[in-house]
Amino acid sequence: LQYNRVWIPDNEEVWQSAEITKNYKAGDRFLHVQLEDGTELSYPVDPGALPPLRNPDILVGENDLTALSYLHEPAVLHN
Repeated sequence: LQYNRVWIPDNEEVWQSAEITKNYKAGDRFLHVQLEDGTELSYPVDPGALPPLRNPDILVGENDLTALSYLHEPAVLHN
């Protein structure tokens, strides 16, 4: 999972984009990520509910939402 981008829930912005900076292994309690502003954090995760993956930049602004690789709330709001 390292270097994949995900959506992290945020109290102010609803969702924030983050890049995974360290491989996640089953059973890990935290996901190590870096936000777009450079802030690094350890995001607590439930192994059964990992944060949603972000679509590739080439799909941003897609008119047809069915063309998105990942279709979930943060992807639709960002698009």
